[in-house]
Amino acid sequence: MLLNRNTAVLLIAQCMFVSGTVLMVTVGGIAGSALSPTPVLATLPMSLMVVGTALTTVPASLSMQRFGRRIGFAFSALLGIGACQLAAHALSVQSFALFCAAGTLIGATVAFSQQFRFAAAESVPLHLVGKAVSLILLGSIGGALLGPELAARSPDWTPAQPFQGAYSAATGAYLLAFFALLLFRNQIPVAKTGPVPPESSRGLLAIIILPVVTAAVLGGMVGQGVMTFVMTATPVSMHVVDGHSLADTANVIRAHVIAMYLPSLFSGVLIGWIGARQVMFLGILAFLATVGLGLMGHQYMHYWGALVLLGVGWNFLFVGGTTLLVSAYQPSERFRVQALNDFSVFGVSALASLLGGAVLLQLGWDTVLLAATVPLVIIAVALVRIPARSGT
Repeated sequence: MLLNRNTAVLLIAQCMFVSGTVLMVTVGGIAGSALSPTPVLATLPMSLMVVGTALTTVPASLSMQRFGRRIGFAFSALLGIGACQLAAHALSVQSFALFCAAGTLIGATVAFSQQFRFAAAESVPLHLVGKAVSLILLGSIGGALLGPELAARSPDWTPAQPFQGAYSAATGAYLLAFFALLLFRNQIPVAKTGPVPPESSRGLLAIIILPVVTAAVLGGMVGQGVMTFVMTATPVSMHVVDGHSLADTANVIRAHVIAMYLPSLFSGVLIGWIGARQVMFLGILAFLATVGLGLMGHQYMHYWGALVLLGVGWNFLFVGGTTLLVSAYQPSERFRVQALNDFSVFGVSALASLLGGAVLLQLGWDTVLLAATVPLVIIAVALVRIPARSGT
């Protein structure tokens, strides 16, 4: 059964967690430009969110192996509550350092929430993994709507500090996620000391050099990296450089995040029809279309269309890569491989986020788009190396 107790809980939690992440994506660069001592550091709070994710991926995975997913997930919701309260306080006292710290903590919650998709995959039969992953990502649509809405309405709530009210409200989203996640049931026993089972004897290097695993990890790295690189630069390019309104900027980010997750309605089914490998190729094509449309101009619809295509490309690469990865390791290897995968994905994403704002401000929007094409060639080559066969 696809929608069981665990997937229902994870669906709710995904929605709430994404609202906090999207809120930081929407206002992080804008608030940063007002708080930072220099424009070059404007996107640092959002970049540190991705850094926080990268640094927490391995501890998140290993702690859930030790204490169970339910405890790990519930703890991350409490961390999100603290992060939102810190962000609201930072805006109140006009502290760039505290706002950066809040962004880092929100990133840490993302590291835990990235395990939602693996937890969903563990809760269904193998032939339903692609659909389960898609279902959890689909839950992000609620967060994609809520996060920008909080950002757009916040100036009316707290006129003196335009975004302070948004972070106070986001605290409620994480609180709801906390209570929902207490209902999660662990599918994997908590780790115990004792002999290592024979099936886990493969070293991590022996696993990662398998062409299917390499392609799966690269799919996540390229998908998340390119998406983060372009998305980080977008609010600053639109609002600060090109002078588009905050409402228009929020609408573009909202459309982008919806486009990231709405294809989950059919991407899992599509994987069942044509295979994960072919769906990942479609993701590459969507990214290339992003670059082409973005280079055509700087009007609202150019940004809107490019960011929608960027979201679709991310979904196909991310869901396809996750499906490939889940099918490639043995059960006892899952936490090690998942930790390595997420660390690689969000390590690259952190670098992309740090570079996105700097490249934009130094070299311009067109250079941001053109630079994004390089990693697309790398993942295309990796996918070609995988034999076209059933299941891939």
